[in-house]
Amino acid sequence: MIEFAPFLMVVAIVAIISFTRLQRARLNAGEGRGQGDADAQRLQGEIRQLKDRIAVLERIVTDGDHARGIALEREIEALRDAREGAKQ
Repeated sequence: MIEFAPFLMVVAIVAIISFTRLQRARLNAGEGRGQGDADAQRLQGEIRQLKDRIAVLERIVTDGDHARGIALEREIEALRDAREGAKQ
């Protein structure tokens, strides 16, 4: 039995270190999930703001007199043309 004592101590030390590393990895993974939730909430807020802006823009384009809508349509087309020209 005395001959196996050093071997058993090495096995016990390796087991303790492995267990500690696993616990640390679990804790770090838990912290990462909290950050992911905060990022997801922030992104959902940004999406909500963008949807609100789009709704306002749609209201501006569709409401009002017909001449104003045509003028806005021409401005939008001019911006698209300018952007496409800049890409090339």
